[in-house]
Amino acid sequence: MKHLIEKLEQSRRLTGEEYLALLQHRDPPTTACLRERAVAVRKEHFGNTVYVRGLIEVTNYCKNDCYYCGIRRGNRKAERYRLTKEQILECCALGYELGFRTFVLQGGEDPYFTDDILADILKEMRGGYPDCAITLSFGERSRASYQRFFDAGANRYLLRHETACAEHYRRLHPEPLTLEHRKQCLYALKEIGYQVGTGFMVGSPGQTLEHLAQDLCFIQEFQPQMVGLGPFIPHQDTCFAAEPSGTVELTTFLLSVLRLMIPNLLLPSTTALGTIDPFGREKGIEAGANVVMPNLSPVSVRKSYALYDNKICTGEEAAECKLGLERRMQAIGYEVVTQRGDFSPIP
Repeated sequence: MKHLIEKLEQSRRLTGEEYLALLQHRDPPTTACLRERAVAVRKEHFGNTVYVRGLIEVTNYCKNDCYYCGIRRGNRKAERYRLTKEQILECCALGYELGFRTFVLQGGEDPYFTDDILADILKEMRGGYPDCAITLSFGERSRASYQRFFDAGANRYLLRHETACAEHYRRLHPEPLTLEHRKQCLYALKEIGYQVGTGFMVGSPGQTLEHLAQDLCFIQEFQPQMVGLGPFIPHQDTCFAAEPSGTVELTTFLLSVLRLMIPNLLLPSTTALGTIDPFGREKGIEAGANVVMPNLSPVSVRKSYALYDNKICTGEEAAECKLGLERRMQAIGYEVVTQRGDFSPIP
């Protein structure tokens, strides 16, 4: 497999069949070689820097009923909440004082947060923190909505495609959600001028290595600035409660592949990795990731934003414990920085 790793590093492209072969034949020597090259490429572009983002989980209401998600509309056991504009701005003030220069506003597809409400919040944030990047992750909206948020001050948008196979997408999502519409949203975001992030779950129910090869081909074609990649973790109040979680091994392997595919990618080591393995966050960084996202949300609501079971929301995962996170990264040879860390095109 070494020749495929070398080809990917040099050309930044493989065919679907080649991605599949790499996934099928991964073994300790292949994984070690891939990780070594991914880390070298990441260091070439970012040094030992790990960017930190302040995550604000705005609402856990959602109009959708995605089968894998703990905040799905049909979960009557979920303890629902919405942050007020004042609470969101308080989170930003705390984050700015802690040194954060990127805020990530995330939430379910909550009809309460109309274009008017979100645009008003964004204008306040942009006016108060002109030197900060603002990332949104509120799912599928109209192109006009995306444009309005961009004009109000948002820089980036995260919208994971979840799976690039339409049949597999249908297994994970009910009607009327479609992969085709998801992709339309992603391309609209890119055309507007956002730095765009996509991504997928690793080990989701029904997922095959062929599906993962399709995901890699889609990302190769789309060329996002960010990719959110984490293991599937079941939630007890969904129809996938008994399904096994994804693995750290396959997730970190894919992180390394993505680093070679897009060398200057903003690539988080996700909360989900840290949830299934006490050192999952570090393992993601050591596989080529370069972003971590501590939680700035009010402590009172952190456990309620439960997309999956046992989500970590205290300790080094909490933004106010940034020093602990910095020490953990320093222990493996990396420096946490709070600057914006914008995506920079490779000449």
